[in-house]
Amino acid sequence: MNPTHAPGEACLTCPSRHGQLEKLGLRIDDTDFIIALAGNPNTGKTTVFNALTGLRMHTGNWPGKTITRAEGAFSYDGKRFKIVDLPGTYSLLSASPDEEVARTFLLFGQPDVTVIVADATCLERNLNLTLQTLQITRRAVLCLNLMDEAKAHGITIDIRHLSRELGIPVIPCSARSGEGIPELIKEIHTVATSGETPKPRALPLEIPGLRGALSRIEAGLKQSFPELPQPRWVALRLLEGDREIIEAVRTGEIGALKENHPQQGIKSA
Repeated sequence: MNPTHAPGEACLTCPSRHGQLEKLGLRIDDTDFIIALAGNPNTGKTTVFNALTGLRMHTGNWPGKTITRAEGAFSYDGKRFKIVDLPGTYSLLSASPDEEVARTFLLFGQPDVTVIVADATCLERNLNLTLQTLQITRRAVLCLNLMDEAKAHGITIDIRHLSRELGIPVIPCSARSGEGIPELIKEIHTVATSGETPKPRALPLEIPGLRGALSRIEAGLKQSFPELPQPRWVALRLLEGDREIIEAVRTGEIGALKENHPQQGIKSA
């Protein structure tokens, strides 16, 4: 691996978090924390968004895209939270415009908390996006929505076991009735302001025949970008020929990815 930037240089030349958010079209005035809302289509994500923001939102397009972006806000315990509703996607492989927008925001917008909305009636299908998200950011909360429908279908979910396996908080909700929303807001605040970084379960990424290459690329990334929070995931994306990630490494933009300082929020960027 022969990155363009020397070790440490990326920190001096790559855009700050403020600059990244502005580049993504986000105004951060009067905001303490940025929250991303992710999820598969048809999981009730918009209903969760409306429940969190009280329908106080405005819309626009993502820069250079025809994809609509919805933003809203809420306050809790003296802190102001801006929530960005990402396009509904089934994956973060950047194979479609919606996936590209969602992944770019999670990577370079570096939200203080990512709320992943999953459908409790078909949880297994939703876990693919959940696990992919956790390879990008460790500051996440799983909102298990449509619990009322799951109960009506006789579906029971061991919330504590699921939370333990994923390594992140899991909050059961029925957003249409507002059930679980106060608990979700409280957990968002806890994760955003906590000085500890959650440790979601790491996926085994061993690939037969490519273990050596994966380790070498990961080592090169750590040397060139020592603060990169997920070098193994980036190494895997490079091996798979991900054009966006290749370009971010070539220009050094990947060096802008660092662990946030959660107790200070967006003002620390």
